[in-house]
Amino acid sequence: MVPALLALVAVAATTMPAVLAPADAAAAATTTAGAPAGVTLDAVPVAAATTAGAAAAVTVDAVPVASAPPPSAVRTLEPEEDELVERYAPVVRVREQLEPCGNGEPYLPVDVDVLMDNDGVALRGPWTTNDLVGIAPSADDIGAGLLDYHLDFPGDALDPGCGYEQWARTVSSGTVPTVYGRVVEDAARPDQLAVQYWFFYIFNDFNNLHEGDWEMIQLVFDAPDAAAALEVDPTSIGYSQHSGAERADWGDKKMEIVDGTHPVVYPAEGSHANFFSPALYLGASSATGVGCDDATGPHTQLRTRTDVVPTAGSQDGYPWLGFRGRWGERQEAFYNGPTGPNMKTQWTAPIRWSEDSWRDSSATVPLGASLAPTATDAFCGVVEGGSNLLRQLIRNPPAVLLGLAVIVGVLAAIASRTRWGPGDPYPVRQRRSWGRIIVAARRMYGRHPLLFIGIGLVYLPVMLLAAGLQWLLVEAGELTSLVDTDGDQNAATVFVVVLMGGAISLLAYFCVVAATAQALRDLDDGQPVTVLSAYRAVRAKLRPLALVAARLVLVVWALLLFVFTAPLALIYAVRNGFAVQAVMMEDRPAGAAFHRSRDVVRGQWWRATAVAALVVGLGAITGPFVGVVLLLVSDGSFNVINLITALVYVVTIPFVALVLGYLYVDLSLRAGSPDAGEDRPEVSAGALP
Repeated sequence: MVPALLALVAVAATTMPAVLAPADAAAAATTTAGAPAGVTLDAVPVAAATTAGAAAAVTVDAVPVASAPPPSAVRTLEPEEDELVERYAPVVRVREQLEPCGNGEPYLPVDVDVLMDNDGVALRGPWTTNDLVGIAPSADDIGAGLLDYHLDFPGDALDPGCGYEQWARTVSSGTVPTVYGRVVEDAARPDQLAVQYWFFYIFNDFNNLHEGDWEMIQLVFDAPDAAAALEVDPTSIGYSQHSGAERADWGDKKMEIVDGTHPVVYPAEGSHANFFSPALYLGASSATGVGCDDATGPHTQLRTRTDVVPTAGSQDGYPWLGFRGRWGERQEAFYNGPTGPNMKTQWTAPIRWSEDSWRDSSATVPLGASLAPTATDAFCGVVEGGSNLLRQLIRNPPAVLLGLAVIVGVLAAIASRTRWGPGDPYPVRQRRSWGRIIVAARRMYGRHPLLFIGIGLVYLPVMLLAAGLQWLLVEAGELTSLVDTDGDQNAATVFVVVLMGGAISLLAYFCVVAATAQALRDLDDGQPVTVLSAYRAVRAKLRPLALVAARLVLVVWALLLFVFTAPLALIYAVRNGFAVQAVMMEDRPAGAAFHRSRDVVRGQWWRATAVAALVVGLGAITGPFVGVVLLLVSDGSFNVINLITALVYVVTIPFVALVLGYLYVDLSLRAGSPDAGEDRPEVSAGALP
């Protein structure tokens, strides 16, 4: 819940600039009936391309880019403009979707004409009530300007389901994905020229859900006009991403070029933010979007139609370009429909826009895996969860607020039903309420902070070792060819890297838990304890610990393979999870340690589960929580922030291990086992040794 609330605030604070319209109390346009129809296009499955920045620009065998038939209306178009736009028309590769309403990109760039005179589209005025102006507006109707009016498509933007996808397939059936190209000058930069390509999508299925989505790319030439631009190469190119854009020099290694002139564009699934390479991208601002843009493969290559819009008299052939309203349903803030191309800075000042708004790179989520989630691992899910919560809050405020109040009330009631004090850490071998177990662990940690932080420090070099091995495996090993061919999300690559990273991080976790249990035992016995002595004891019991760890991991992993056996994984983990403490605190071999763990949990499973889940869960989210905050408020690199997250685990994992150690002793005493030592009553603070 805390990460979700954090993301809720983050999404609200870093939204794209928008002209806010009044809340619309009216219902959305009536849904068009009819079964979904497939989009007609020439789709060519392609492998994902190289990781951003990792491979040189490549030239692929020619892929035909179809010319647009001239529009029915008369237009003013210089032949050099037409030739220039056609020469650099982009190749679009969307994430492959194998079945309707399944994973992958369902929305393709459509011909805007399919929306005109369409009785599934409503035109709404800028009023809070009785705002319906009419249905099936024509291009001439909206071309009159109509500032702050809205086009309203069938469906509810805040609860889209599969309706928009089905409607998009229906209205675009029989058409070809369309790109609108234009040549445009900038009055303040007379010696430069821009060539733009605009894409329109029916729906934006990202964290900021909204109807309608305009995206574009732009090439810049050091030339005063189209004729001169035909004689030179572009100097730079920019891809729109949310309210910002990413640039590259023409021919940069992160670019992919088809047939020498056609740049490849990878729109992220749902958001349609345009990227140069297939990867998972992370953004934490309005310019980059708040969340994770997925442009990974496999892809489907679209052979789009390039419709060339004349520089002069564009509204003669495309009257809808005069629309000054919103291309989507009226909603609050960033759920509102977007404005059209003519309302954006780059429409009239493209060169100045490129100078002011383009950035040099986009941040990719590092490839890797660990037992404890990193900041970048957690960020995507946290922001998505927060966005969902915010959306529900906007749709139904009373229900969401009531739900939050109930959760807070339940947690408060649970906390009030335990005793929290005095929570003395000594003697370790005594019964405690679960509240006192947590307090005792905190006080023990406070008395010996250097000892337990030192024990936790083993986590850091082990994680660095895992990261280094992953890098060698992917960048310098045999998996490089897989990455270069299929992108950094190739299934075989990811499986090997995740398996290796998970195994190494599990090793670190078990070592810290075992060393902490040994330190707790020695402190209770009055023995001198150091980090080295704790790990010497772990080394001496390495065989039973390894057997315990291997059995726990393999059995739990096997149970998690199937949904119907997943609950058994939790039951097994709690019943057998205290075998590590049995090995370290009672010198038991592996088999006997498992029997011991089951004995102490028998009849106390709910108590053991509640305390362990609470502490392990809080310990697991602390690092990502800190990392997500840093991602939102700082400009630090992802690797640095992930390192900070690892340092947080250096501190928190020993505390989690202390709680588990105290819990094990408490369960043993309540089970009436003589092996747990003397069952001494809790003593007051004044009686502490």
